Amino acid sequence: MPRFNERTRTAVKQSAVKQQEPPAPAPESWSRPRATLALTSAATAVALMTYTAPMVTLPDVAADLHTPLSAQAWLLNGTPLGLAALLLVAGSLADDYGRRRIFVAGTLALGLTTALGALTSSTWLFTLARIAQGAASAALLASSLGLIVHAFPSPRGRLHATGVWGAFVSGGIAVGPLLSGAMPSWRVSYGVLGAAAVVVAALSGRLLSESRAPRGGRPDLLGAVTFGLALVALVAALTLGRDGWLRAPVALLLLAFVLLLGLFAVVERRSATPMIDLGLLRHRLFLASSSSGLFTGLAVIGLFSFLPALLQQTVGLSAMDTAWLFLLWSGLSFAVALQVRRLAGRVPPRWQLALGFLLHAAGVLTMLGSLDAGSWVRLLPGLVIAGVGSGLLNAALPLLAVESVPAARAAMGSGAQQTFRYIGSCAGVALTIAIATSSGSGLAHGADLAMAVSAGLALVAAASVVALRER
Repeated sequence: MPRFNERTRTAVKQSAVKQQEPPAPAPESWSRPRATLALTSAATAVALMTYTAPMVTLPDVAADLHTPLSAQAWLLNGTPLGLAALLLVAGSLADDYGRRRIFVAGTLALGLTTALGALTSSTWLFTLARIAQGAASAALLASSLGLIVHAFPSPRGRLHATGVWGAFVSGGIAVGPLLSGAMPSWRVSYGVLGAAAVVVAALSGRLLSESRAPRGGRPDLLGAVTFGLALVALVAALTLGRDGWLRAPVALLLLAFVLLLGLFAVVERRSATPMIDLGLLRHRLFLASSSSGLFTGLAVIGLFSFLPALLQQTVGLSAMDTAWLFLLWSGLSFAVALQVRRLAGRVPPRWQLALGFLLHAAGVLTMLGSLDAGSWVRLLPGLVIAGVGSGLLNAALPLLAVESVPAARAAMGSGAQQTFRYIGSCAGVALTIAIATSSGSGLAHGADLAMAVSAGLALVAAASVVALRER
Protein backbone atom coordinates (compact mmCIF):
# COMPACT_ATOMS: atom_id res chain seq x y z
CA MET A 1 0.00 0.00 0.00
CA PRO A 2 2.79 2.50 0.81
CA ARG A 3 4.49 1.71 -2.48
CA PHE A 4 1.23 2.42 -4.35
CA ASN A 5 0.85 5.77 -2.62
CA GLU A 6 4.45 6.73 -3.47
CA ARG A 7 3.93 5.88 -7.12
CA THR A 8 0.67 7.78 -7.14
CA ARG A 9 2.30 10.89 -5.67
CA THR A 10 5.14 10.64 -8.21
CA ALA A 11 2.68 10.35 -11.12
CA VAL A 12 0.68 13.32 -9.85
CA LYS A 13 3.87 15.44 -9.60
CA GLN A 14 4.93 14.53 -13.13
CA SER A 15 1.46 15.36 -14.43
CA ALA A 16 1.55 18.75 -12.72
CA VAL A 17 4.96 19.54 -14.20
CA LYS A 18 3.71 18.67 -17.67
CA GLN A 19 0.69 20.93 -17.22
CA GLN A 20 2.95 23.84 -16.25
CA GLU A 21 5.19 23.44 -19.29
CA PRO A 22 4.31 25.72 -22.23
CA PRO A 23 2.75 23.95 -25.21
CA ALA A 24 5.13 22.94 -27.96
CA PRO A 25 5.14 25.30 -30.92
CA ALA A 26 3.12 24.33 -33.93
CA PRO A 27 5.13 22.72 -36.73
CA GLU A 28 4.41 25.62 -39.04
CA SER A 29 5.49 28.33 -36.56
CA TRP A 30 9.04 28.35 -37.94
CA SER A 31 7.77 29.86 -41.18
CA ARG A 32 5.77 32.71 -39.56
CA PRO A 33 8.74 35.14 -39.53
CA ARG A 34 9.37 34.30 -43.18
CA ALA A 35 5.71 34.89 -44.02
CA THR A 36 5.83 38.21 -42.14
CA LEU A 37 8.93 39.33 -44.04
CA ALA A 38 7.55 38.16 -47.40
CA LEU A 39 4.17 39.88 -47.03
CA THR A 40 5.46 43.13 -45.55
CA SER A 41 8.12 43.33 -48.27
CA ALA A 42 5.56 42.58 -51.01
CA ALA A 43 3.16 45.24 -49.73
CA THR A 44 6.01 47.74 -49.44
CA ALA A 45 7.08 47.00 -53.02
CA VAL A 46 3.51 47.55 -54.29
CA ALA A 47 3.26 50.82 -52.35
CA LEU A 48 6.52 52.09 -53.87
CA MET A 49 5.47 50.90 -57.33
CA THR A 50 2.29 52.95 -56.96
CA TYR A 51 4.39 55.87 -55.75
CA THR A 52 6.81 55.78 -58.72
CA ALA A 53 4.40 54.72 -61.47
CA PRO A 54 3.76 58.32 -62.71
CA MET A 55 7.49 59.06 -63.05
CA VAL A 56 7.69 57.91 -66.67
CA THR A 57 4.04 58.50 -67.59
CA LEU A 58 3.78 62.07 -66.28
CA PRO A 59 3.57 63.62 -69.78
CA ASP A 60 0.77 61.19 -70.74
CA VAL A 61 -1.14 61.70 -67.48
CA ALA A 62 -0.82 65.48 -67.77
CA ALA A 63 -2.06 65.41 -71.36
CA ASP A 64 -4.96 63.07 -70.50
CA LEU A 65 -6.05 65.19 -67.54
CA HIS A 66 -5.27 68.56 -69.25
CA THR A 67 -2.85 69.50 -66.46
CA PRO A 68 -0.78 72.67 -67.05
CA LEU A 69 2.95 72.63 -66.34
CA SER A 70 2.51 74.77 -63.25
CA ALA A 71 0.24 72.12 -61.64
CA GLN A 72 2.20 68.98 -62.56
CA ALA A 73 3.92 68.97 -59.16
CA TRP A 74 0.56 67.99 -57.66
CA LEU A 75 0.38 64.88 -59.87
CA LEU A 76 3.64 63.67 -58.31
CA ASN A 77 3.18 65.09 -54.82
CA GLY A 78 -0.22 63.62 -53.94
CA THR A 79 1.12 60.32 -52.61
CA PRO A 80 4.07 61.72 -50.61
CA LEU A 81 1.73 64.35 -49.16
CA GLY A 82 -0.62 61.64 -47.83
CA LEU A 83 2.36 59.64 -46.61
CA ALA A 84 3.98 62.51 -44.75
CA ALA A 85 0.72 63.67 -43.17
CA LEU A 86 -0.31 60.28 -41.75
CA LEU A 87 2.84 58.21 -41.20
CA LEU A 88 3.26 59.39 -37.61
CA VAL A 89 -0.33 58.80 -36.56
CA ALA A 90 -0.36 55.48 -38.45
CA GLY A 91 2.70 54.30 -36.53
CA SER A 92 1.07 55.21 -33.21
CA LEU A 93 -2.21 53.53 -34.19
CA ALA A 94 -0.31 50.39 -35.20
CA ASP A 95 1.47 50.21 -31.83
CA ASP A 96 -1.73 50.90 -29.88
CA TYR A 97 -4.41 48.95 -31.75
CA GLY A 98 -2.53 46.18 -33.53
CA ARG A 99 0.10 46.24 -36.26
CA ARG A 100 -1.49 43.48 -38.33
CA ARG A 101 -4.86 45.23 -38.19
CA ILE A 102 -3.45 48.54 -39.44
CA PHE A 103 -1.24 46.77 -42.01
CA VAL A 104 -4.11 44.80 -43.56
CA ALA A 105 -6.43 47.82 -43.56
CA GLY A 106 -3.78 49.99 -45.20
CA THR A 107 -2.91 47.42 -47.87
CA LEU A 108 -6.59 46.89 -48.74
CA ALA A 109 -7.19 50.66 -48.86
CA LEU A 110 -4.17 51.05 -51.15
CA GLY A 111 -5.67 48.56 -53.58
CA LEU A 112 -9.05 50.29 -53.65
CA THR A 113 -7.73 53.86 -53.93
CA THR A 114 -5.26 52.89 -56.66
CA ALA A 115 -8.07 51.32 -58.70
CA LEU A 116 -10.16 54.46 -58.19
CA GLY A 117 -7.23 56.58 -59.38
CA ALA A 118 -7.44 54.83 -62.74
CA LEU A 119 -11.00 56.15 -63.18
CA THR A 120 -10.33 59.84 -62.48
CA SER A 121 -10.89 62.45 -65.17
CA SER A 122 -9.38 65.67 -63.76
CA THR A 123 -6.19 66.87 -62.12
CA TRP A 124 -7.77 67.45 -58.73
CA LEU A 125 -9.59 64.10 -58.62
CA PHE A 126 -6.35 62.34 -59.55
CA THR A 127 -4.48 64.32 -56.88
CA LEU A 128 -7.08 63.39 -54.25
CA ALA A 129 -6.80 59.73 -55.25
CA ARG A 130 -3.01 59.98 -54.94
CA ILE A 131 -3.31 61.57 -51.48
CA ALA A 132 -5.60 58.69 -50.45
CA GLN A 133 -3.02 56.21 -51.80
CA GLY A 134 -0.40 57.95 -49.70
CA ALA A 135 -2.55 57.70 -46.57
CA ALA A 136 -3.09 53.97 -47.19
CA SER A 137 0.64 53.49 -47.87
CA ALA A 138 1.39 55.27 -44.58
CA ALA A 139 -0.62 52.66 -42.68
CA LEU A 140 1.17 49.68 -44.25
CA LEU A 141 4.68 51.19 -44.22
CA ALA A 142 4.58 52.35 -40.60
CA SER A 143 3.18 49.03 -39.34
CA SER A 144 5.38 46.78 -41.49
CA LEU A 145 8.61 47.51 -39.59
CA GLY A 146 6.76 47.01 -36.30
CA LEU A 147 5.65 43.58 -37.52
CA ILE A 148 9.21 42.76 -38.59
CA VAL A 149 10.69 43.77 -35.22
CA HIS A 150 8.13 41.54 -33.46
CA ALA A 151 8.80 38.60 -35.79
CA PHE A 152 12.61 38.93 -35.60
CA PRO A 153 13.50 39.70 -31.95
CA SER A 154 17.22 38.91 -32.23
CA PRO A 155 19.60 41.65 -33.46
CA ARG A 156 21.00 39.39 -36.20
CA GLY A 157 17.58 38.39 -37.48
CA ARG A 158 16.34 41.98 -37.34
CA LEU A 159 19.38 43.16 -39.30
CA HIS A 160 18.72 40.62 -42.05
CA ALA A 161 14.98 41.37 -42.15
CA THR A 162 15.33 45.17 -42.30
CA GLY A 163 17.95 44.75 -45.04
CA VAL A 164 15.54 42.68 -47.14
CA TRP A 165 12.71 45.14 -46.46
CA GLY A 166 14.92 48.07 -47.50
CA ALA A 167 15.86 46.21 -50.68
CA PHE A 168 12.18 45.87 -51.59
CA VAL A 169 11.83 49.64 -51.21
CA SER A 170 14.40 49.91 -54.00
CA GLY A 171 12.74 47.04 -55.88
CA GLY A 172 9.38 48.79 -55.89
CA ILE A 173 11.01 51.99 -57.12
CA ALA A 174 12.67 49.97 -59.91
CA VAL A 175 9.64 48.00 -61.09
CA GLY A 176 7.01 50.75 -60.84
CA PRO A 177 8.15 52.81 -63.85
CA LEU A 178 8.79 49.64 -65.89
CA LEU A 179 5.29 48.29 -65.23
CA SER A 180 3.71 51.66 -65.92
CA GLY A 181 5.66 52.11 -69.16
CA ALA A 182 4.91 48.57 -70.38
CA MET A 183 1.13 48.84 -70.00
CA PRO A 184 -1.11 50.12 -72.81
CA SER A 185 -2.01 53.13 -70.67
CA TRP A 186 -1.34 54.51 -67.21
CA ARG A 187 -4.93 53.62 -66.23
CA VAL A 188 -4.33 49.91 -66.87
CA SER A 189 -1.17 49.95 -64.75
CA TYR A 190 -3.12 51.44 -61.85
CA GLY A 191 -5.71 48.67 -62.15
CA VAL A 192 -2.98 46.00 -62.03
CA LEU A 193 -1.32 47.55 -58.98
CA GLY A 194 -4.67 47.87 -57.21
CA ALA A 195 -5.40 44.18 -57.75
CA ALA A 196 -1.93 43.20 -56.47
CA ALA A 197 -2.47 45.18 -53.24
CA VAL A 198 -5.84 43.49 -52.62
CA VAL A 199 -4.25 40.04 -53.02
CA VAL A 200 -1.48 40.88 -50.52
CA ALA A 201 -4.09 42.20 -48.06
CA ALA A 202 -6.09 38.96 -48.29
CA LEU A 203 -2.99 36.82 -47.65
CA SER A 204 -1.84 39.06 -44.78
CA GLY A 205 -5.16 38.73 -42.95
CA ARG A 206 -4.68 34.95 -42.88
CA LEU A 207 -0.95 34.54 -42.26
CA LEU A 208 0.28 37.42 -40.08
CA SER A 209 0.34 37.37 -36.28
CA GLU A 210 -0.98 40.32 -34.29
CA SER A 211 1.32 42.42 -32.10
CA ARG A 212 0.91 45.70 -30.25
CA ALA A 213 2.47 47.93 -27.60
CA PRO A 214 -0.53 49.91 -26.28
CA ARG A 215 0.01 53.23 -24.52
CA GLY A 216 -3.62 53.95 -23.67
CA GLY A 217 -5.49 57.14 -24.57
CA ARG A 218 -6.99 58.30 -27.83
CA PRO A 219 -5.36 58.72 -31.25
CA ASP A 220 -3.76 62.13 -31.80
CA LEU A 221 -6.17 63.26 -34.53
CA LEU A 222 -5.68 66.98 -33.82
CA GLY A 223 -1.95 66.53 -34.29
CA ALA A 224 -2.56 64.70 -37.58
CA VAL A 225 -4.83 67.52 -38.86
CA THR A 226 -2.46 70.36 -37.96
CA PHE A 227 0.54 68.51 -39.35
CA GLY A 228 -1.27 67.64 -42.59
CA LEU A 229 -2.40 71.25 -43.13
CA ALA A 230 1.15 72.48 -42.50
CA LEU A 231 2.44 70.17 -45.22
CA VAL A 232 -0.25 71.28 -47.69
CA ALA A 233 0.75 74.91 -47.09
CA LEU A 234 4.45 74.10 -47.64
CA VAL A 235 3.87 72.15 -50.87
CA ALA A 236 1.50 74.83 -52.21
CA ALA A 237 4.10 77.54 -51.47
CA LEU A 238 6.86 75.61 -53.25
CA THR A 239 4.57 74.86 -56.21
CA LEU A 240 3.52 78.50 -56.63
CA GLY A 241 7.09 79.69 -56.10
CA ARG A 242 8.08 78.84 -59.67
CA ASP A 243 6.10 81.92 -60.79
CA GLY A 244 7.88 84.19 -58.31
CA TRP A 245 9.15 83.58 -54.78
CA LEU A 246 8.46 87.12 -53.54
CA ARG A 247 4.73 87.14 -54.35
CA ALA A 248 2.19 87.62 -51.52
CA PRO A 249 0.47 84.18 -51.87
CA VAL A 250 3.81 82.38 -51.51
CA ALA A 251 4.74 84.42 -48.43
CA LEU A 252 1.33 83.83 -46.82
CA LEU A 253 1.52 80.09 -47.42
CA LEU A 254 5.01 79.90 -45.91
CA LEU A 255 3.80 81.90 -42.90
CA ALA A 256 0.84 79.50 -42.54
CA PHE A 257 3.27 76.58 -42.64
CA VAL A 258 5.38 78.04 -39.81
CA LEU A 259 2.32 78.85 -37.66
CA LEU A 260 0.74 75.43 -38.18
CA LEU A 261 4.03 73.73 -37.40
CA GLY A 262 4.23 75.70 -34.15
CA LEU A 263 0.64 74.75 -33.34
CA PHE A 264 1.50 71.11 -34.00
CA ALA A 265 4.38 71.29 -31.50
CA VAL A 266 2.03 72.75 -28.86
CA VAL A 267 -0.55 70.02 -29.51
CA GLU A 268 2.07 67.29 -29.24
CA ARG A 269 3.40 68.61 -25.93
CA ARG A 270 -0.09 68.66 -24.40
CA SER A 271 -1.33 65.36 -25.82
CA ALA A 272 -1.33 62.27 -23.58
CA THR A 273 -0.59 60.09 -26.63
CA PRO A 274 1.27 62.29 -29.12
CA MET A 275 2.01 61.24 -32.70
CA ILE A 276 5.68 61.73 -31.94
CA ASP A 277 7.50 62.07 -28.65
CA LEU A 278 9.23 65.44 -29.11
CA GLY A 279 11.70 64.45 -26.40
CA LEU A 280 13.27 62.09 -28.95
CA LEU A 281 14.57 65.14 -30.79
CA ARG A 282 17.15 65.48 -28.01
CA HIS A 283 18.69 62.13 -28.97
CA ARG A 284 21.35 62.32 -31.66
CA LEU A 285 20.61 58.88 -33.12
CA PHE A 286 16.97 59.86 -33.68
CA LEU A 287 18.06 63.20 -35.16
CA ALA A 288 20.44 61.38 -37.51
CA SER A 289 17.63 59.04 -38.62
CA SER A 290 15.15 61.89 -39.16
CA SER A 291 17.57 64.24 -40.95
CA SER A 292 18.73 61.40 -43.21
CA GLY A 293 15.13 60.67 -44.17
CA LEU A 294 14.51 64.37 -44.84
CA PHE A 295 17.57 64.80 -47.08
CA THR A 296 16.87 61.51 -48.90
CA GLY A 297 13.53 62.97 -49.94
CA LEU A 298 14.95 66.40 -50.78
CA ALA A 299 18.05 65.33 -52.69
CA VAL A 300 17.32 61.85 -54.09
CA ILE A 301 13.57 61.32 -54.45
CA GLY A 302 12.86 64.93 -55.40
CA LEU A 303 15.30 64.86 -58.33
CA PHE A 304 14.66 61.35 -59.62
CA SER A 305 10.87 61.79 -59.50
CA PHE A 306 10.94 64.51 -62.18
CA LEU A 307 14.15 63.68 -64.06
CA PRO A 308 12.47 61.01 -66.26
CA ALA A 309 9.90 63.56 -67.46
CA LEU A 310 12.70 66.05 -68.16
CA LEU A 311 14.53 63.40 -70.14
CA GLN A 312 11.49 62.66 -72.29
CA GLN A 313 10.91 66.34 -73.01
CA THR A 314 14.54 67.22 -73.82
CA VAL A 315 16.07 64.07 -75.35
CA GLY A 316 12.82 62.68 -76.81
CA LEU A 317 12.86 59.19 -75.27
CA SER A 318 9.62 57.22 -74.95
CA ALA A 319 8.13 56.28 -71.59
CA MET A 320 9.35 52.67 -71.92
CA ASP A 321 12.85 53.68 -73.01
CA THR A 322 13.06 56.05 -70.04
CA ALA A 323 11.90 53.28 -67.69
CA TRP A 324 14.64 50.92 -68.95
CA LEU A 325 17.25 53.64 -68.61
CA PHE A 326 16.31 54.44 -65.03
CA LEU A 327 16.23 50.74 -64.20
CA LEU A 328 20.02 51.03 -64.18
CA TRP A 329 19.73 53.40 -61.21
CA SER A 330 16.88 51.70 -59.36
CA GLY A 331 18.00 48.14 -60.16
CA LEU A 332 21.46 48.80 -58.77
CA SER A 333 19.84 50.37 -55.74
CA PHE A 334 17.84 47.17 -55.17
CA ALA A 335 20.88 44.89 -55.59
CA VAL A 336 23.09 46.97 -53.30
CA ALA A 337 20.39 47.25 -50.60
CA LEU A 338 19.92 43.48 -50.68
CA GLN A 339 23.64 42.79 -50.21
CA VAL A 340 24.62 45.59 -47.86
CA ARG A 341 23.48 43.61 -44.80
CA ARG A 342 26.82 41.79 -45.10
CA LEU A 343 28.40 44.98 -43.74
CA ALA A 344 26.67 44.37 -40.39
CA GLY A 345 28.95 44.86 -37.45
CA ARG A 346 31.71 46.32 -39.62
CA VAL A 347 30.19 49.57 -40.91
CA PRO A 348 27.62 51.39 -38.72
CA PRO A 349 24.39 52.53 -40.47
CA ARG A 350 25.38 56.18 -39.93
CA TRP A 351 28.54 55.76 -42.01
CA GLN A 352 26.62 53.85 -44.68
CA LEU A 353 24.26 56.82 -44.94
CA ALA A 354 27.13 59.31 -45.24
CA LEU A 355 28.71 57.23 -48.02
CA GLY A 356 25.34 56.89 -49.76
CA PHE A 357 24.85 60.67 -49.83
CA LEU A 358 28.40 61.24 -51.10
CA LEU A 359 27.90 58.73 -53.93
CA HIS A 360 24.58 60.35 -54.88
CA ALA A 361 26.26 63.75 -55.07
CA ALA A 362 29.12 62.35 -57.18
CA GLY A 363 26.73 60.58 -59.55
CA VAL A 364 24.51 63.61 -60.05
CA LEU A 365 27.47 65.90 -60.71
CA THR A 366 28.67 63.39 -63.34
CA MET A 367 25.35 63.80 -65.19
CA LEU A 368 25.65 67.58 -65.57
CA GLY A 369 25.38 68.72 -69.20
CA SER A 370 24.01 65.41 -70.52
CA LEU A 371 20.48 66.70 -71.22
CA ASP A 372 21.82 69.90 -72.80
CA ALA A 373 23.95 67.72 -75.12
CA GLY A 374 20.91 65.55 -75.95
CA SER A 375 22.82 62.38 -75.01
CA TRP A 376 21.28 59.77 -72.70
CA VAL A 377 24.55 57.77 -72.91
CA ARG A 378 26.30 60.44 -70.84
CA LEU A 379 23.85 59.71 -68.03
CA LEU A 380 24.99 56.10 -67.58
CA PRO A 381 28.06 56.57 -65.31
CA GLY A 382 26.14 58.94 -63.05
CA LEU A 383 23.15 56.59 -62.83
CA VAL A 384 25.47 53.75 -61.79
CA ILE A 385 27.19 55.79 -59.05
CA ALA A 386 23.93 57.30 -57.77
CA GLY A 387 22.25 53.86 -57.84
CA VAL A 388 24.89 52.41 -55.51
CA GLY A 389 24.43 55.39 -53.20
CA SER A 390 20.65 54.99 -53.21
CA GLY A 391 21.01 51.31 -52.29
CA LEU A 392 23.15 52.20 -49.27
CA LEU A 393 20.57 54.75 -48.16
CA ASN A 394 17.60 52.39 -48.53
CA ALA A 395 19.37 49.64 -46.57
CA ALA A 396 20.61 51.82 -43.71
CA LEU A 397 17.53 54.01 -43.19
CA PRO A 398 15.11 51.33 -41.85
CA LEU A 399 17.76 49.84 -39.56
CA LEU A 400 18.62 53.25 -38.10
CA ALA A 401 14.89 53.98 -37.69
CA VAL A 402 14.28 50.99 -35.42
CA GLU A 403 17.58 51.45 -33.56
CA SER A 404 16.80 55.09 -32.72
CA VAL A 405 13.72 54.28 -30.55
CA PRO A 406 12.83 51.59 -27.98
CA ALA A 407 11.80 48.28 -29.56
CA ALA A 408 8.22 48.68 -28.27
CA ARG A 409 7.90 51.91 -30.30
CA ALA A 410 9.37 50.53 -33.53
CA ALA A 411 6.33 51.48 -35.60
CA MET A 412 6.50 55.05 -34.31
CA GLY A 413 10.23 55.22 -35.07
CA SER A 414 9.62 53.94 -38.58
CA GLY A 415 6.75 56.38 -39.06
CA ALA A 416 8.81 59.33 -37.82
CA GLN A 417 11.76 58.67 -40.11
CA GLN A 418 9.59 58.01 -43.15
CA THR A 419 7.53 61.12 -42.39
CA PHE A 420 10.65 63.24 -42.69
CA ARG A 421 11.55 61.31 -45.84
CA TYR A 422 8.28 62.13 -47.58
CA ILE A 423 8.22 65.71 -46.30
CA GLY A 424 11.55 66.01 -48.09
CA SER A 425 10.08 64.29 -51.13
CA CYS A 426 7.17 66.74 -51.35
CA ALA A 427 9.49 69.71 -51.00
CA GLY A 428 12.11 68.16 -53.28
CA VAL A 429 9.70 67.45 -56.15
CA ALA A 430 8.19 70.94 -55.97
CA LEU A 431 11.64 72.52 -55.72
CA THR A 432 13.03 70.45 -58.63
CA ILE A 433 10.11 71.36 -60.88
CA ALA A 434 10.32 75.03 -59.86
CA ILE A 435 14.07 75.22 -60.58
CA ALA A 436 13.95 73.20 -63.82
CA THR A 437 10.97 75.01 -65.35
CA SER A 438 11.72 78.59 -64.28
CA SER A 439 15.09 78.83 -66.03
CA GLY A 440 14.99 81.22 -68.95
CA SER A 441 17.58 79.13 -70.83
CA GLY A 442 15.33 76.10 -71.34
CA LEU A 443 14.54 72.80 -69.60
CA ALA A 444 17.99 71.28 -70.16
CA HIS A 445 19.73 74.16 -68.42
CA GLY A 446 17.10 74.10 -65.68
CA ALA A 447 17.77 70.38 -65.20
CA ASP A 448 21.46 71.11 -64.65
CA LEU A 449 20.56 73.66 -61.98
CA ALA A 450 18.25 71.15 -60.27
CA MET A 451 21.03 68.52 -60.33
CA ALA A 452 23.52 70.94 -58.80
CA VAL A 453 21.08 71.77 -56.00
CA SER A 454 20.45 68.05 -55.39
CA ALA A 455 24.20 67.36 -55.14
CA GLY A 456 24.66 70.26 -52.73
CA LEU A 457 21.85 69.01 -50.48
CA ALA A 458 23.38 65.51 -50.47
CA LEU A 459 26.74 66.92 -49.36
CA VAL A 460 25.03 68.81 -46.52
CA ALA A 461 23.26 65.57 -45.55
CA ALA A 462 26.53 63.61 -45.43
CA ALA A 463 28.11 66.24 -43.20
CA SER A 464 25.11 66.36 -40.83
CA VAL A 465 25.00 62.56 -40.45
CA VAL A 466 28.69 62.46 -39.55
CA ALA A 467 28.28 65.36 -37.10
CA LEU A 468 25.33 63.73 -35.29
CA ARG A 469 27.37 60.99 -33.70
CA GLU A 470 26.32 59.42 -30.41
CA ARG A 471 27.99 60.68 -27.26
